[in-house]
Amino acid sequence: MGMSERCDRVLDDLVKSGGAPGVVAIAVNEQGPIYQGAAGTKGVGRSEPMTPDTIFWYASMTKALVSAGAMQLVEQGRIKLDEPASNTLPELAAPQVLEGFEADGAPKLRPARRPITPRHLLTHTAGFGYNWENGDILRYIEKHDLPDLIHCKRRSLNQPLLADPGDRFVYGIGIDWIGQLIEAVSGKSLRDYLRQNLFDPLGMDDTDFIQTAEQKARRATVHEKRPDGATVPIEHEVEQNPEFFMGGGGLCGAPTDYAAFIQMMLSGGKSKSGLSVLRPETVALMGRNHAGPVHIAGVNSVMPNLANAVDFFPGQRQGWGLSFLINLERSAQGRSPGSLSWAGLANTYFWIDPTERLGGLIMTQILPFADPAVLAAYNAFERAIYDEFAGVKAA
Repeated sequence: MGMSERCDRVLDDLVKSGGAPGVVAIAVNEQGPIYQGAAGTKGVGRSEPMTPDTIFWYASMTKALVSAGAMQLVEQGRIKLDEPASNTLPELAAPQVLEGFEADGAPKLRPARRPITPRHLLTHTAGFGYNWENGDILRYIEKHDLPDLIHCKRRSLNQPLLADPGDRFVYGIGIDWIGQLIEAVSGKSLRDYLRQNLFDPLGMDDTDFIQTAEQKARRATVHEKRPDGATVPIEHEVEQNPEFFMGGGGLCGAPTDYAAFIQMMLSGGKSKSGLSVLRPETVALMGRNHAGPVHIAGVNSVMPNLANAVDFFPGQRQGWGLSFLINLERSAQGRSPGSLSWAGLANTYFWIDPTERLGGLIMTQILPFADPAVLAAYNAFERAIYDEFAGVKAA
C-alpha cells in the first residue's frame, strides 16, 4: 500500500471507528504539501464533508504563530529576550507567587524573586499557569471570580505565578502576555500585526481571531466526547468582540493555512512565494532548547471534560523552544531529535522536523484534549510519512 493510501486509511478508520466525526491531515516539506487528506463531516448531524479548507479552532496552535510574530520584533531589536518584560508592560512589574491558601481560603502570595522576561514567557517558565491544568490556579481564579480566557476579558490575565520565573516549566498564559508585548512594542493590535507581518506574507487568508460570516459557515463543529463514549456537538466560540486578542489560543483558521506556516519554518523563514518572514538564524534560534536545566514533561489536567493529562514523549528528555515542545531524542514515529511540535485543546496537532525537512498536522474538533483515538491516528499518520520520505526509516 502506498503512502497516500496508508494516510487515507488512517483518516477513514478514525471516522469509521467513531474516533472523530471528521478529520484533516496534511504533510509538507520545504517545497510544499506532500500529502493532503480529509475524512468524515464537519460535525455530528452535519452533511457537509470535512475539507482541508474547513475552519478549525487552532487553540494553543495559536502560540507558535504569535511567537513567530514576536521573534520578528526580536530580530529588529525591539523585543529583548532577557530584559524584564515590565520595561514595556508595567503590569508585569511586581509579579506575585502563589504559595497555597490560608485556612480561610485566602491565597498566600509573596513577591517573585526575579523579573519575568520574554524568554520566560515564550518557554512557559515565567510561572503562569492555566486553570484547566493546575488546581491552585483554578482555585485562585474561582476565588477571585476571574473570567475564563475564552471570553477574552483583560481581567482574566491578572493571575499570580505558580513558581519563580526561570525555575519551573508551568504551562499557562505566557503567550497571552507575549501578545500584549507585541501590541505595546508595535503600536498595533495583535490581530493587525499578525495579519500584516505573518498571515498576509504566508497567504494565510483564513486565519484570524474574528471570523467572517462565510468563514463561520465553513467552520467545523466543536464536540465533547462524553465518558459514555457519545460524541456530542457543543456551543463553542472564542469571544468575537474581545477586550484582548488571546495570543495563547484565540485563532481559528484552515489546515492549509497552518501548513503554510510549517512550510515557512522548514524553509528557513521563507514563504511559498519567496518572501522572507523570518531570518534563517531566527528559525534556528526558535528551535533550540531554551529551558536549560528546567525539567520538561507532559501537561496535567484538573478539568477532565476539557483535557486528559498527556506526556507526548514519556521517558525521553524534552526541551522547549520559542515556543514549541522539542523532543531531544528520536521518537517512535521516526521524528528526529530537535524537532518541534505542539497542539490545540480540541485535538489538533502539528510537528516540524528541521533535520528531515518534514512537517505535518492532523486536526479534529473534539474535547477533551489528548483523545486516545486521535493520538493513535496522529502517530499512524506520522509513521506513514516517515516510512515514505525520511532518510531514517521509522523504527
